[in-house]
Amino acid sequence: MIPRLENPHKLAPDAVKAMMALEAAIKKSGLEHNLIELVKMRASQINGCAFCIHMHATDARKGGESEMRLYMLNAWRESPLYSNRERAALAWTEALTLLAATGAPDSDYALLKSEFNESEQVNLTMLIGAINVWNRLQVGFRALHPVDKAQDKADAAA
Repeated sequence: MIPRLENPHKLAPDAVKAMMALEAAIKKSGLEHNLIELVKMRASQINGCAFCIHMHATDARKGGESEMRLYMLNAWRESPLYSNRERAALAWTEALTLLAATGAPDSDYALLKSEFNESEQVNLTMLIGAINVWNRLQVGFRALHPVDKAQDKADAAA
């Protein structure tokens, strides 16, 4: 894959600054770090954003997230590894990331409402919107995720 732009962030610094301010607000919102990373990873999986999957898997592991929960995220509905709160957030993430197909169904909102207060609902929705913007930026301009050459060689040898 060949990147379409060398560094789109430098080309729209005011817009990126606004997105970073949104990210900072979400981080301070009271939503749990691991929940934030799971939501970002799940939206990025749906959108096929390798750059963001790499970033958020790395951040989640640094925050203490287990490898198994990261591996199972794509099948969260069939796994007992996620709490009811996480399930509500992941369902809402899928509903909003696939908005044209889902229309944000009442059943997913009912799950959300059962686990999140109104302020958390808004912050979670802003988080989902933000990661979808980042995914579109990275996928649209074909951003490449970092590759650890030592790990890449170890994986190839295995």
